[in-house]
Amino acid sequence: MIRTCLKTSVVVGCVLLAGCVTPNSDYDQLKERYEQSQAANRQLQSENAALQAQLAQQAQQNMFTVAADLLFTPGSFDITPNGQAALNDIAAKLRGLKNSKIVVYGYTDDEKIGGASLKKQGITTNLDLSSKRADAVANYLRGRGINPGILSAKGRGETHPVAANSTAAGRARNRRIEIVVEGPGN
Repeated sequence: MIRTCLKTSVVVGCVLLAGCVTPNSDYDQLKERYEQSQAANRQLQSENAALQAQLAQQAQQNMFTVAADLLFTPGSFDITPNGQAALNDIAAKLRGLKNSKIVVYGYTDDEKIGGASLKKQGITTNLDLSSKRADAVANYLRGRGINPGILSAKGRGETHPVAANSTAAGRARNRRIEIVVEGPGN
């Protein structure tokens, strides 16, 4: 009888323990989601560190790169309010320069110029558009107190891409303005 009770107790105990453990419990799912979010967080931290290093390198090189999509309305050379805010920050850093040369370079992607309004203004190539955009930025900086004697602008069209033009993201990276400080910087 004790043997039968013992066997029954063991069987009941096993059944109870089996009921407590499920292969896809909520804990396992939560643990997996947590590990995935931790991996994504590590990836974002790595990307952030890379961007911070790039900004620090640009500051050392005395170069400021601003996306044309931030600065300009698509298909134009009119500076947007967000573009003005970005240029105001840059102008504050450049305002005191006297013995340097500041060159504003304009770049585009390799897509054909579209839009009748640009063509009516005589802009038929990417070089034309990049030149107008560089001129617009240089004029804006002059209006913010940058010495006009040390400031120039040059359009480079689709030359010097920083990314492949085969993707939308690559084309967006290539549409940019670079403001380069040459010389001692004082």
